[in-house]
Amino acid sequence: MDDYNLTTVTEFILIGLSDLPEVRYPLFVAFFIIYQITLLGNGAILLAIVTERKLQTPMYYLLANLSLLDIFCPSATVPKMLKNLLTEDHSISFVGCALQLYFLVALAGTEVFLLAVMAYDRYVAICFPLRYSLIMTKIRCVQLLFGTWTAGFLNSFMHTMATFSLSFCNSNQVNQYYCDIPPVVALSCSSTFIAELLILLMGSIFGVGAFLITLISYIYIVSTILKIQSVEGKRKAFSTCASHLLVVFLFYGTTIFTYIRPSSSNNSPARDRLISMLYGVITPMLNPIIYSLRNTEVKGALRKLLQFRICTQKA
Repeated sequence: MDDYNLTTVTEFILIGLSDLPEVRYPLFVAFFIIYQITLLGNGAILLAIVTERKLQTPMYYLLANLSLLDIFCPSATVPKMLKNLLTEDHSISFVGCALQLYFLVALAGTEVFLLAVMAYDRYVAICFPLRYSLIMTKIRCVQLLFGTWTAGFLNSFMHTMATFSLSFCNSNQVNQYYCDIPPVVALSCSSTFIAELLILLMGSIFGVGAFLITLISYIYIVSTILKIQSVEGKRKAFSTCASHLLVVFLFYGTTIFTYIRPSSSNNSPARDRLISMLYGVITPMLNPIIYSLRNTEVKGALRKLLQFRICTQKA
């Protein structure tokens, strides 16, 4: 066995925006506000679904899980990022980095699968409206949700084990504001072939598979909507999936922008990290806004909650 197969790195340094010190405090304020809005918005969606009986259907159970993910996912990175912006200590322990990467990849993967299930739900609702209640039962919904969370966490477990089985004996500076697979793998002083192959295989099978389910579902949805004769019928059908479609565009658009786009030759690496940071925390904040503005039932439930809160404060 090679001598380098022993991990000598005990902690990592999250570079983040350490080379842009002039924006540290404005960014802290901005991200703190964004994070609070994210928690408040997604928490309100969850509360509305739990308290409003009319929203206790498979479609809104899926939305509740999306709101949970939009609370958990930024919570895996933002608190540590806020601490790093305020202090000079940008270190994270080896175990802490592994846990952060595990939960971040698990939650992001679960969201990919959940968006595919939500697209399938809208496909059944629009293409087979008379059979919807027979196909998307509460039991079927629970089974699909169990599958999405299980697949997301198992996928992340394999990636985390492959990544942290590598040897880290040179640099420990992670070129990001959180622990993610590409920047951590880049630090390895041993062969990264297995870890990179796993990324390629799992991404191709699960990531592309979930994307294709989403894409094909919406191809059928659009085709069905276009066959509806009345303008009012088309508007009603489109309104049932418009919010989810916007969320899908936002999620995949930001993912492609963050991971697939080439780094700008004109911008510094720190500015590229700043852009990735902005896109990573803004998406979970926008999702509840999209649903509360586009969905009349959610809007009505949130209005009831607000009126109830006002009445209790006056009492």
